[in-house]
Amino acid sequence: MSSGKKMWSAALLATAVLAVTAACGSGSGGGGETADGRIKLRFSYWGSDARQKMTEEVIKKFEAKNPTIDVEGEFSDFDSYYETLSTKVAGGDAPDIITIEIRGLREYADRGTLADLNGKVNTADIDAKVLTTGAVDGKQFAVPTGVNAFSLVVNPGLLEQSGAKLPDDTKWTWEDYVDLASKVSSGSGGKVTGTQLSWNPAYLQIFAAQRGEPFYQGNKLGLTPDTIKAWWAVMQNLIKTKGSPDAAKSAEIGATSVDQSLLATNTGAFGMWWSNQLGAVTKASGQKMDLLRMPKAQGATTGGMFLQPAMFLTASAKSSHAAEAAKFIDFMINDPEAGAIILSDRGLPASSKVLAAVRDKLPEADVKTLEFLDKVKSELADPPAAPPKGASAMEDILTRYSEEVMFGRMTPDDAAQKFITEANASIAG
Repeated sequence: MSSGKKMWSAALLATAVLAVTAACGSGSGGGGETADGRIKLRFSYWGSDARQKMTEEVIKKFEAKNPTIDVEGEFSDFDSYYETLSTKVAGGDAPDIITIEIRGLREYADRGTLADLNGKVNTADIDAKVLTTGAVDGKQFAVPTGVNAFSLVVNPGLLEQSGAKLPDDTKWTWEDYVDLASKVSSGSGGKVTGTQLSWNPAYLQIFAAQRGEPFYQGNKLGLTPDTIKAWWAVMQNLIKTKGSPDAAKSAEIGATSVDQSLLATNTGAFGMWWSNQLGAVTKASGQKMDLLRMPKAQGATTGGMFLQPAMFLTASAKSSHAAEAAKFIDFMINDPEAGAIILSDRGLPASSKVLAAVRDKLPEADVKTLEFLDKVKSELADPPAAPPKGASAMEDILTRYSEEVMFGRMTPDDAAQKFITEANASIAG
């Protein structure tokens, strides 16, 4: 998954995938062959410079084991990734291997962009429930690279400096969270803010699950207005008690990446991030970080947290070298040598054999993530299935209405109704 808060254009994606049918006759896309007859595969992915470097290393390892195949990486930052991919798909020039997130999986799969990988990639060592997230209508269009969970990250040092104590995360409530964040802000003399607000749909999904509501119910939201308003009330209380920055500052911070977060810049004690982002936060801050369970609603019988693939590897249905594309995906997922290079960069390895092989090589922050997921595993809900078409726009819609409420430009009642209406229109298919 990426990684969290940046959005890509649902309208552009829809236009692109709608154009696939028309583009099918204009060429198969993919890599084709080199002048000397070697097979050429194109592999699209996003990320940091560090990810590009390690991916190029993995590609070289694959090419050494498969001397008749060349793999060309098509790399970009996350901001431009989906726009570029949509354009290629629309033009009948889809890469042979495509990296994708769960929020766009159904959209691409339903338009015939992706190949069914069932029986073509070894998935025997991937948890069956995790593997199911890459299936749409019974076809395995995507293979998860690794897993993570949306969690609360804390800087224990800043907490201690402000005179606050680590909570018992097996018992704490949203009221406790607001109180603790406020205490950090006041106890630090304004040098540190308790937490930052998050508009990530995963946060609302967890909050709703604690109240017995699913985020999606078929092609519509399963959320009630009361739950959305209660979710916003937590944030309004954080702003009111100075446990978080005000609306303007929260919106500004919310538009940045994890390495510019309050946690990463040592100006905040808490933040909500995917568990595989612990390493990035730790590296940016230079300080010790820990993972905590999310707070619960009063009387909740479930914590609502869930495992989710960090990202998927998929293959183009139009590739002229489908077998070789599947072979590369299999290598990325199952080869211990590839795993030793990638480590947890694409989530903790989905393959249990690869995870066992690289466990001793993981950086300290990733070991912490693994230990945390092991600890809470029995509490986690099953990974959600691919959301409906149009879900790619959800974070954008949710952020917009959340900010309207935080700025006081719209009442929670009005915003909740309008959010539900717009969100349902987006996912109606």
